[in-house]
Amino acid sequence: MVHRLDRPPGSDEKVTATVQDVGAGGPAANAALTFAILGGSATLVTALGRHPLAAAAVTELAGYGVDLVDLTPDAAESPAVSAVRVEARTGRRSVSSPDAASRVPAPAPTDDAIAAWLAVNDVVLLDGHHAETAPPVARAARAAGVPVLLDGGRWRPVFGELLAAADFAIVSADFAVPAGFRGPNTPDDSPDAQDVLTSVLALGADAAARSAGPEPIRWAVPGSTGRVEVAVVEAMDTLGAGDVLHGAAALAIAAVGAGPGLALWPEVLRFAADVASVRVGYAGPRSWIADPRLPELVKPWTG
Repeated sequence: MVHRLDRPPGSDEKVTATVQDVGAGGPAANAALTFAILGGSATLVTALGRHPLAAAAVTELAGYGVDLVDLTPDAAESPAVSAVRVEARTGRRSVSSPDAASRVPAPAPTDDAIAAWLAVNDVVLLDGHHAETAPPVARAARAAGVPVLLDGGRWRPVFGELLAAADFAIVSADFAVPAGFRGPNTPDDSPDAQDVLTSVLALGADAAARSAGPEPIRWAVPGSTGRVEVAVVEAMDTLGAGDVLHGAAALAIAAVGAGPGLALWPEVLRFAADVASVRVGYAGPRSWIADPRLPELVKPWTG
């Protein structure tokens, strides 16, 4: 539920929203929708159930070409609902949500189910929700040579397992590896890394990046670091911009594969940042998808 406001309400105050939008959301759902909008074939593996709000989400995602695998089809409780306020003057948003942790945990998928998903998909994107589901998918994808991209919004305990299987990781400005947490590539005599990108690589990822809104994206691969500038736009709405960034990056990785994706990491990030910049230039969660610049942006990655 997204309300666009002239100003945020104060304590014990009611204000009238100028615009209301209701739609499917969450990091993986928004990324899958972006992937499909840009021309890919997206499958979202999640937990929804048979609540009427879940049906609304399924219908909307299907309308944009996103297939759905529901791990909890008989669940009766409501899916998590995010309450979002977007300030019209700045485009900044505030979000409150119970996240997936409010639901009965989704079960770990079977090996046969995972193998079937990997057989028909060219990239796996994981966001850290559904901690029972994500690790076996990540490990199987890594073993099968299907590239894994991790969306690191804020640290979750499961990220230790997921980073160990990730080829690529894009983390937010709020992401921080807990002090003392060590991974498979952390030297035994190394002090705790202060730089988040160094930490992400030490935990197993082959390529890392850190987004920070309109600030340059910092990236690192073993032996090399750099920055990707973000296009300067008037921000109308920043909701889901990071999710769009991940969905676009996933499309580019799927197009070229893990090895070339590693070599082209700055170009992947530049493309993803350009798509995210298009998104923040529009008010509302879906209005950006008709922007005429998108076909030209995606053409180098899809032919």
